[in-house]
Amino acid sequence: MIFPAMDLMDGGCVRLLKGDFNARTNYEADPIEVAQGYASAGAEWMHIVDLDGAKNGRTEQSDLILKIARSANIKVQTGGGLRELSQIKKLLDGGVDRVVIGSLAVTNPQMVKHWLREVGPESICIALDVNQGDDGEFRPATKGWTETSDKTLWSVIGDFLGSGLKTILVTDIGRDGMQGGGNIDLYKRIQTEFPTLELITSGGVGSLAHVQDLKAIDPYGVIIGKALYEGAFTLPEAIQC
Repeated sequence: MIFPAMDLMDGGCVRLLKGDFNARTNYEADPIEVAQGYASAGAEWMHIVDLDGAKNGRTEQSDLILKIARSANIKVQTGGGLRELSQIKKLLDGGVDRVVIGSLAVTNPQMVKHWLREVGPESICIALDVNQGDDGEFRPATKGWTETSDKTLWSVIGDFLGSGLKTILVTDIGRDGMQGGGNIDLYKRIQTEFPTLELITSGGVGSLAHVQDLKAIDPYGVIIGKALYEGAFTLPEAIQC
């Protein structure tokens, strides 16, 4: 399944290069019109990130995200700055279908497990955005990708086994926005070690060949952002390839 992505800052659509807030591209596109276009093109879901929230640790684009969810005939999953159960419930009650929890899944997994019990595993996706260290190991980044955890990707995911967690989203930060292809080896290892989890892949898609490579390993979802904004291919082409 293709998840077209929308990153929001200051009420507009943007993209970051490798998660760098200083390497930001602004797009002259109305977020609601973009979402409606995704729905018209055949997407079932879209992925929205509140980058202001991710950077500052508090939700800042929630009202816009809820407006998008109510205005487009498409399921919405969203994250960025979610720190309270009340924020999560506001989004879910307002029309969002699934929330995405990033940094807190690494820094406070017990709280996230509590949220899973409170709102149900269908309503929460854990997002782990990872950097590969000099030792070759992948470790999650936190606080809007400004810090890297000492925990490995594998230990973080493993800690959630038995919690009811159903869906995970993994981004290779080193490939994000580079359009050089997804990290197939990383995703295959995740599927091998955690076969019961639904994996959404993110980062690196720049061509239909990259989409086909990811579809070949049969993940639950493939997130595509920059390539769609810049016209490398169309959303219907990605869905059908």
